[in-house]
Amino acid sequence: MPASQPTIIATSIGFSAEGSNEWNVRPGPAYQLAAKLAKAGKHPRICIIGTAIGESAFWTAAIHNAFAKLDMVCSHLDLFPQPNVTDVREHLASQDIIWVSGGSTANLLAIWRLHGLDVILRDAWQAGVVLMGVSAGSLCWHVGGTTDSFGLPLQPVTNGLAFLPYSNSPHHDAEPERRPLIHKLIADGTLPDGYASDNGAGLVYYGTDLHESITEQPGKFCYEITRDGDSATETPLPTRTL
Repeated sequence: MPASQPTIIATSIGFSAEGSNEWNVRPGPAYQLAAKLAKAGKHPRICIIGTAIGESAFWTAAIHNAFAKLDMVCSHLDLFPQPNVTDVREHLASQDIIWVSGGSTANLLAIWRLHGLDVILRDAWQAGVVLMGVSAGSLCWHVGGTTDSFGLPLQPVTNGLAFLPYSNSPHHDAEPERRPLIHKLIADGTLPDGYASDNGAGLVYYGTDLHESITEQPGKFCYEITRDGDSATETPLPTRTL
């Protein structure tokens, strides 16, 4: 059953390591929330898209293992050297959740557009497939934000998919350049008003409206950032601990 409305969960939320092996990880309650919003039932269908991280086979196997711990039926979409599924549109439309990794936002956007994923993902979202992601997988749904795709210093991204008409700043509390740069870009009009998330927190959108901010870690928050004359004002949002 599809989600009740088009839904995007844009986060700075990763996975928790289990034991000493950093690749043995478990998704936390934010991913269970995605399944609930997708009305997915006992075995949610989730497709991993790792374009931004370079589609590492080792990484993909680790993430398959992680989602299996939540009894999810996991698949992945690779685009190199060619798509690994016969019909990309049909495969993505059949999912409950599409989850996008962190990595290079700039590369992700270029490759997706080349393959028409910008259109396919919009159609899936509007049909009730929950779109979710972390870092680059958060930023991509917005108008733009800040990226380390080109190394440091951070650079602006202004050509996001714009499903959501806002800017986005992931890792807002964890990388010292994020906050001042997103403030500058909003203040000078390079980017529209938007939202930011601390590591461990995320934003839930219904349609193009922010529904709530969530966190897996108490004390972590999301923020609204708005242009105020020649500067930007940042306001913490009420953030629900899952």
